[in-house]
Amino acid sequence: MWDYQSLFRVSAQLFAEGVFNLLDRNLRPEVLLVGLAAAREADVPGAVRVEPATHRYKPATFAHVKDRAAALELDGARELVYHLQHDDEDRFEKLRWYSMLRQAVELELTPLAAEEGKKAFCALPVLINGYLIMTVLQLSTEALKSYYRLPGEVTHESRAQSLLHAVVREFLLECSKALRGSDLDQEEDRPILDRDYNELLRSAARRFMQGPAGGNHGLYDACNGVAGLRHEGSEVHGTMLIARRNHPAVVPVLTLEAPVPLRDHRSIRKLLEMSEDRTSLVSDAAHVFGLGYLAEPTDPLYEPLFTVRFTTHHNWELSYADHMMMRVVSGTPRLPKGRINEQAFADTVRRLWPDLHDAAVANLWELTMQATNQTHGTILVVSDNAGLEAQRLTRQSFRVAPRYMTPSVLRLVTNIDGAVLIDPQGTCFAIGAILDGLATEKGDSSRGSRYNSAVRYVESARYATLAVVVSEDGWIDLLPSKK
Repeated sequence: MWDYQSLFRVSAQLFAEGVFNLLDRNLRPEVLLVGLAAAREADVPGAVRVEPATHRYKPATFAHVKDRAAALELDGARELVYHLQHDDEDRFEKLRWYSMLRQAVELELTPLAAEEGKKAFCALPVLINGYLIMTVLQLSTEALKSYYRLPGEVTHESRAQSLLHAVVREFLLECSKALRGSDLDQEEDRPILDRDYNELLRSAARRFMQGPAGGNHGLYDACNGVAGLRHEGSEVHGTMLIARRNHPAVVPVLTLEAPVPLRDHRSIRKLLEMSEDRTSLVSDAAHVFGLGYLAEPTDPLYEPLFTVRFTTHHNWELSYADHMMMRVVSGTPRLPKGRINEQAFADTVRRLWPDLHDAAVANLWELTMQATNQTHGTILVVSDNAGLEAQRLTRQSFRVAPRYMTPSVLRLVTNIDGAVLIDPQGTCFAIGAILDGLATEKGDSSRGSRYNSAVRYVESARYATLAVVVSEDGWIDLLPSKK
């Protein structure tokens, strides 16, 4: 299709892994390119191209995409749009056709992707050398379904119904932009996709927050601004309901005579001191106009609303109907992290230690659950080589006489900083260990030193290793080694 199609596809794959692995490594992103010759029939050789050429999806898979797109146009009610300029009408028809091609590709891939436990998303076509080239992204269906999304049908025209869907759209848009400028990038010898991963996530979060804000811009950045302020030396705590004025589901407690603009971060930070228990600030995403609380679900006027909860300095959460939809840590959005799934934990342990007895697996699960209850954060490291590692880390840990670790003892030893080193059988060799390791690209600058030190340690481990990382902000990460 064009000289650098393989390089672009590889670059897009690495870009997808970088972005989506920050959210959830179980998403397992896969990127491919589909090209349709704009002026050829499907039965003409070379009319359909797939990159990589060795992909399990062959050109024949997309042979009827144009026919399917044309059928979509016939099935749908055609809008009548009148323009003053003829060029505007041409652009509208072109965009309409491109949108139907994208939809047709997704429909062709839906049953094939479902058989593999994946869901396909497609970008708008970009015309290069006579081919309409579309970037296709596939993600794990199981991982997608594990996160709550807003009710309603998901379409390309609707607002993003979760942070994850907003990131998918932002990623595909970035790929389309890069395709349109791919030749220029090659001439200047620059990477095809070089946008910072966290910046893309922040851009997606801004788009997603336009839904709760009723289309208003600036809610995401306003929440970040408020979360970054202190009041009389104390960190920010409090909640804010997002609702239109005089919403019937909001019971007013106090109404400000002059609403405070949300961009006035210091005033909003001060007003947050009044929110406690059920009582919250009430905002329409442009102004804060008072205090109120949400009616009980049994009330006939009840309606689920978006709630912003400020947790600690620079950290806040967005929820809807008691479902956490997004966590923001140091200004960077992340998907909500829940408690570790027991079956997923057992599967990970079995992969690392296939011969481990059921009783030992159950004990590791109990220890993990105890570790996740530590409010100040901790690290539990399970390693085949825990005894020798305790010797190696003698000067940066407290070695203990080997003993069988129980949840009650673990609760005590995790009150100090550092990791707890145990072997798969549950024998403890060291506490308060400061982990080391080589720098790795899997680190995350938006996370704290506890998480990044665990990542470095696991990535450098020469033996089967599993780290359970509990951060102070409530995040729980399961980090298994590849070996």
